[in-house]
Order: sequence, then structure tokens, then C-alpha cells
Amino acid sequence: MNQEPPQHSGDPGQQGPEGWAPRDPSAAAPTTDADHPDGAQEPKGRTKRSKRPKRTGWRRAIPTWRMTLAAVVLLALLLVGGFIAGYQLIDIPAANAAATAQSNVYLYKDGTVIARDGEINRENIPLRRIPRPIQHAVLAAEDRDFYSEDAIDIKATLRAGWNTATGKGRQGGSTITQQYVKNYYLGQEQTLVRKAKELFISIKLDREQSKDEILEGYLNTSYFGRNAYGIQAASHAYYGKDVEDLDTGEGAYLASLLNAPSSYDVVAHPQNKKAVLARWDYVLDGMVEHHWLTEAQRKTMTFPVPDKAKPATALSGQRGYIVNAVEDYLAANDIVDEKTLATGGYRITTTLQKKNQDALVQAVDDNVHSKTSDDRDADRIVRAGGASIDPSNGHVVALYGGIDYTKQFVNNATRRDYQVGSTFKPFVLASALANGSTTQKDKPITPNTHYNGDNERTVQAATGPTDYSPANEDDVDYGSITVREATDKSVNAVYAQMAQDVGPEEVKNTAISLGIPANTPDLTASPSIALGPATASAVDMASAYATLADHGRHHPWTLVSKVSKNAEEIDIPTRPTRRAISREAADTTTSVLRSVVDGGTGTAAGAAGRPAAGKTGTAEEDKAAWFAGYTPDLATVITVMGQDPKTGVQKPLYGALGLARMNGGGAPAQTWAAYTRTALEGSPVKAFDLHADEGPEEPDPDESGEAEDTEEAENTDGHRDREERRHRRDGTGTRDNQESGTGETGEDQDSTPDSDTTPVPGAPHPTAPTRTAKPADTPRGAPRVQQPAALRPADEPGRGAPSRTDDGHPGEERPDGRRPGNDESGQDHQGPGRP
Repeated sequence: MNQEPPQHSGDPGQQGPEGWAPRDPSAAAPTTDADHPDGAQEPKGRTKRSKRPKRTGWRRAIPTWRMTLAAVVLLALLLVGGFIAGYQLIDIPAANAAATAQSNVYLYKDGTVIARDGEINRENIPLRRIPRPIQHAVLAAEDRDFYSEDAIDIKATLRAGWNTATGKGRQGGSTITQQYVKNYYLGQEQTLVRKAKELFISIKLDREQSKDEILEGYLNTSYFGRNAYGIQAASHAYYGKDVEDLDTGEGAYLASLLNAPSSYDVVAHPQNKKAVLARWDYVLDGMVEHHWLTEAQRKTMTFPVPDKAKPATALSGQRGYIVNAVEDYLAANDIVDEKTLATGGYRITTTLQKKNQDALVQAVDDNVHSKTSDDRDADRIVRAGGASIDPSNGHVVALYGGIDYTKQFVNNATRRDYQVGSTFKPFVLASALANGSTTQKDKPITPNTHYNGDNERTVQAATGPTDYSPANEDDVDYGSITVREATDKSVNAVYAQMAQDVGPEEVKNTAISLGIPANTPDLTASPSIALGPATASAVDMASAYATLADHGRHHPWTLVSKVSKNAEEIDIPTRPTRRAISREAADTTTSVLRSVVDGGTGTAAGAAGRPAAGKTGTAEEDKAAWFAGYTPDLATVITVMGQDPKTGVQKPLYGALGLARMNGGGAPAQTWAAYTRTALEGSPVKAFDLHADEGPEEPDPDESGEAEDTEEAENTDGHRDREERRHRRDGTGTRDNQESGTGETGEDQDSTPDSDTTPVPGAPHPTAPTRTAKPADTPRGAPRVQQPAALRPADEPGRGAPSRTDDGHPGEERPDGRRPGNDESGQDHQGPGRP
């Protein structure tokens, strides 16, 4: 057959190589290759590509899309491969040692054992015994989607792992399954390896066990505080009943504890009740949201206050208080958290010294508890606390938390709910000296500066009088008085004005610099801050006074020196020393406080036989009495408190220890002296090395006729009133000769200043007139309250020779042992006392 190609008409020059006619006539024209030798034509059917330009400069650092794609694919393969390998290699292990946790050992500084804890309190029970509302409460608190979600929360797990790896802190977000795996199979350590194991084990466990089995295991292994592991143990620890008998509100509280077991124990930490209530509400609201509880049921619920803790006898005496304080210290300073510590196996060396600890316990027993009587109802409310710190390094060397941890659970050394009273006044003086403050008439504030010390004198601001008029002890008018004298006698009017002169905010900042925590309740910047409404703990106050003892250098207080587990030491963060105030300001404050011990309200502290400085203080309504003092090598604070043993409500100490009134110069100062004498026995006596600036001597305005430095301009009647007050203090005149608040003349008082007559609480007394009074710690701007004349704290006596109590310390009792305003029970029928 003829296979010739078809013939095309037209111009042969316009035909292609095979005789076909191209659409583009130019395509038929032969081309030459300019680069080819001899200009030869390019081979038929091939076209030359242009060369890709080379990447230069910064473009060379950017990977190509091919490289990026390859990296992504490789990473995906590695992740998938790693996941498969991890799933295959990591099996569900046997229960870890935490399921049978060992004891923690607490040691004195010299290695002597203080206590051992860790006796595991656990009772495993089946899920069917746990009421549904209790189960739902736990789910509402920890994992509301537990029954519908997977074993792991990928997003939360990756976030927590990333934060751990990058040092951004610990973060939760785990499901109940993950928490159970961590509690029962692994541990509480925050590491990437543990987190990876937790992920694979959780996935396998979720495939091998039902949700009910996992929830049962979680409820039996979780830690609830009070050394209670599991919901059944927690039910007994907090409410003294089986879990079947818990109501929904009680179950919601136990579920709240899972978030912060020790901190949310409202009996041990009453100051955290607000946070606890917020968490309790969160749990119940979650139950309503998921229809596990009706709105009507929710509205009728009230918070179920748990029972007092019943710790093991191994923690009796001071041991339990020490263990409690150490646990709080480790958690607060991010050394070991409470859940990890509860697994046991830790060896903890404290800064406590056995000699000092024994001396403090003995001193409290001899001067407080030995003076109580079962026949006096007032003695049932007596509580005592104390702390002692080495000023050179901030080490806590002794701690007194209460009579017995198994009888009184709250730690009186670390609690922050009692007013410190006049022991706060040195911080006002230190602030004035550190800031170079001046009076309203621009005179520098020094120990020799004169102030008007009259009772209920209105505090003056730069813009005029304020609405704050604090009362003095026993309503005494002191007239013109130096700062040193005002400190000796604890004159409220002077220190309230001084706080205004310095600036309440500056006073607050100085107190914080000295060692008072910034979050201390009622540490409010107002003139009343000087009278001590703040509720710092004994340890806080000891730390601040230790700063004064060390010439203004602040060492953060430390309770733990070493922590180890399995012979491996755990890092303890360093707490650097810093200068809180200048040495001159600190030493001048010390010089003034020495006068308090030498001849003021704290003379009982002189029995220590060492150079000492200190200050007495009394809380509002005499609910607590304090003595805070120091030698050059030891700073110690002692407090006696009143608390109802049944309700926990703070109570006035009237009649306690057989005294009509409790004051800082009595049992607290006597305890301080006894402890200090024994603790420092055998060590050389150190004198204070002070660089103090006493300031120039100033004439007494009452004698010179000049106006008081801080007094507003007065008319003739005001000057006449001043003269009458001066005559009254000097003992001249007739009616004005009487000491305010006693009904006796100055002559009568001076005739028997050191009476040994034992106070007789039941002695008859004259009826005192009523008047409008303002408690000395009433904040600025608070309205006046109409009430009877109130008793004042005994650490702030009137001017002149003070009467003395049966134990020899300055007090407010009359020479015949009676005090105006006391009924036969020794209680004040006129009203509360003033700090």
C-alpha cells in the first residue's frame, strides 16, 4: 500500500520539514544556534532551558520549599515512629513507692531527730460505696468531662510540658486519668520524661480499664491533707464519718481540697477561708451546670466547717507545730510542694537549735501555763506563741506553737489573725528616722522631739485637722512629751501624729522592708497604722525586730537549711541579705527601745541579765498581749492570746492567769526574759554597738511657754487648758490632782508605788462615768461610737509612778490591787480595752 504522506498545495517555502504547513509561518524558517560552533542548527525537537540564577546574600539562609517539605515529612515520621515506639516499649508498671509512702524525718540543726511523720492514713473502698453526689463533686472540681473525653488532654499536656521545659513554672491541666497514673504509677516530679511516661500509660490504661475503675483508683490515691490519702480517710479526718454519710456540701469541700490540700484546711489556716469559699462555690456551681445539682438545692447550702484535726500522737507537743511550719515553709519557697512531700522519704534539717527550743518551751510553761487554773474559766482561753531568730543570719532557732499539737491544732507562732498592738510603734519611729521626716512645723523627728501627748488629741495633717482622735491608756493627758518618753509610756496620741507626719504609706513601706509581709491583714496606710491593727505573726515580728538588732540589715527568716531524698540534696533557693534602713536609723530606734526595758513598760525583760531593747503591745479589747525584744545576738517575740476553745472566736484576756488585765509587760515580757537568759547562758555578754543620733535637746513647751511643735494655733482658752493639764501632771491643785482613769490622787499613788498586795479581781469598785470614746486602733475616718469608758492596755501606763501588780511589773492596778471598771469576775463592765 502506498504510504506516502499527503501532498499539500501552496508554496513549498511555507511548508514544514515534512511538507506540512505550520500555523506560524515563521516556524518553518531554520534557526541557528549562536553558541554552537559554525552556527549549526539545534537538533530537531529539543529546546534549551535558561539557567536558574544562583541564590546570593540572605536568600541562601532560607530553605527551599523542597527542603521545608522534607523536614516536615521527616518530623511527622519521627513523631509517629516515636509514638509507636513509646506505646510499644512503655508498659503499665506496678504501683510505685508512693502507694506505701515512707516517713519524712525532721532534724534539729545538730542532727538530733525532732519528729517523724508519714504514717499513711488510707482506706481503699469500692466506687459503689461512694455516693453519686460525692463523685460528681470531685468531677466538678477536677475533670467535668471525664466520662466523655479521651485519656489525655493533648493541648493541656503539651502546654504543661513546654512550660516545664522552658522553666516557666509548673502547670496542671491533666485529666483524672493522668492524675491517677501520676499518683499511683509514677510520682509527682515535674519532668519531661515523667510527662511522656504519663501520656503513654494513660492511653493504655484507658484502653484496659473502665472509667469507673479509673475514678475509683483516683479517689483512693489522692491526697486530701491532714495526712489523709483517699476519700474515705479524708471523710474521717475532716468530718469524723464514713464517706457514705457525707452530704453534698461536705463532699464539695473535700473535692475542693484536691486543689490545695493543706492551704484549704480552714481550721489550720483560717486566713484562707475566702479562697476556700470561692473554690467551694466553684465546685457546686459546676455541679449545677452539669445538672448534677438543682438550683434550689444549691441555694439552701451553707459551708460545712470541718472538725478540728486529730493528728497522730507522734506529732504531740511542739513536734506537730514544727512539722507544720516546715511544710508551709518548703511549699511557700518552692522547695518541695506539699503533695510531693507527702510521698515521704525526705530528710529535712531545720535551723532550730535544741537548746533554744527546750528553753522556750520551759519559759512558756513556767510563766504562762503553770499560772493557769482549772478553777478559772478565763484560763481556758489562754493561748501562747513565740519565735526566736538569730539576727546575724535570719535563722529561726526556736518556735513555740502552742501547748500541744494534739490539743490545739493552730500554730500560734505562724498564725496571722491577732493584732500586734503597740509593738508596731518602733516601725513608725524607724520610718521617721530613715526618711528624715519632720513634724508639722518642719522640725526633724528625733528621740528628743516634743509632741503633744494629750488624750484624744485630733491628728493634724498639712491641710488641717483630721477626724482621727486616738485615746491614750487610761485617758491620760501627757501634754508636751518627747518621743523617747512617748515610747516608754506607749502614748497613742504621739505615735498616731508621728505616723501622719512621716506619711502612713512610708510607714507601711518601712515595716515591709524590715520584714513584715506585704500581704499582712489590716496593714493599712492610715494614721492608725501606728497603733498596730495589723495582724502579723510572731515569726514575722521577730524577723522585723531582728533587722533592727542587726543595724538595719534584713535577713529573710529561714527555717530549713538542708533537704535530701535518697541521699541526694535538693536545691534550696538563696535568700540574699539587703539593707532595709540605714544603720543610724536602726541604731537610734534601738537606743529608744532600750529605754522601754530600762524604765518603761518592759522592765520585766531586764531579768534576762543582758543588754536588751524591746516594746510591749496589747491588741484591741485585750485579746492578745505581746513583748517583742532583742539582744545583740537574739531577737524573740512572745505573745499570749485569748481564744474560745470551742468556737475559735478571739476573746479578751480579762482575769486570765489570775490577773485583772493581761499586758505585754507581764507574762510575755517575763517569758521573754526567762527564755533569753537560758538560751544565751554560757555565751559572752554582748553590748549594743550603736551609731545613734539622739537629736538636740529641746525645751519643754509647757515650761517655756512655746506652742507645741505639732499643735495647731490655740486661743487663750486652749492655753489655759494646757496649764491645767500640766498642773494635773505635776500633782498641784485639788480635783486636777487625780490620775485620769483611777480616781486616786497622785499623792496616794506615790505613797505605795510598789505595793505587794495581790490583785483581787472581785474587789468592789467605783462606777465610772460614760463618755464618747474611740478605740485607739480605729482607722482614720471611722465614725465615733458612743460607749462606756474603756480600759486601756496595761503596757501604756499613765504618767508618774505606776502601780505594780503582784508579779512586780508595771501595770494599771491600784495599790490595793483593784482596778476601776472591773466587776467581781475581773471583767471590764465598761467596755473593751485599747491597744
